[in-house]
Amino acid sequence: MPASEPIIRLSGLRFAYPRRPEVLRGLDLVADGETRLGLVGANGSGKTTLLSIVMGLVRPQAGTVEILGRVCRGEADFREVRPRLGFVFQDANDQLFCPTVADDIAFGPLNLGKSRAEAARIVGEVLGSLGLEGFGDRVTYDLSGGEKKLVALGTALALEPRILILDEPTTFLDERAVGRLEAIIGGLGLPVVIVSHDAAFLDRVTTSRLRMEDGRLVPVS
Repeated sequence: MPASEPIIRLSGLRFAYPRRPEVLRGLDLVADGETRLGLVGANGSGKTTLLSIVMGLVRPQAGTVEILGRVCRGEADFREVRPRLGFVFQDANDQLFCPTVADDIAFGPLNLGKSRAEAARIVGEVLGSLGLEGFGDRVTYDLSGGEKKLVALGTALALEPRILILDEPTTFLDERAVGRLEAIIGGLGLPVVIVSHDAAFLDRVTTSRLRMEDGRLVPVS
């Protein structure tokens, strides 16, 4: 797919939680292979809801979700495209559930039918790209917050995603860990969509910014 072809296209999304006002009110978004986008907005404005809809974890009441040229309406559709969306949760503990780092990173490839030898190769390559050589046998629970965040990113990279979607990636990270994360994201060469309250971080890793406002996305000058 050429870089200019949409990876994600959202059209007219509307969504409301039960007995609450609409969070999304006709929202549109297009992300392609050149996208390096920061999404900002007040708490409760719908940013995480939007990411959940993109990943098929929540269904909109109206509108169209198109991923890699495929209109996704139900779980069967999202199951086909979800591995190509490198989603990293705000809390790495929500993403890491295996005993060791290697187990966590290998889980996705194995689940997609890769052999154990192929999965082991992928684990080695991913750990190398993250500067985590020698971490394979480490117990995930015992890692620092920054290390857990990198391993969570590694679980996404192991699936060879077309785009990275990060929800508040700098939360609870110290300055050194944030700098390391910045360098890795910048060096991957992948398009990104990042929800973050960290304006300085977005300045360094994204090239455009949209604000969630009244259920829609508006440009930030």
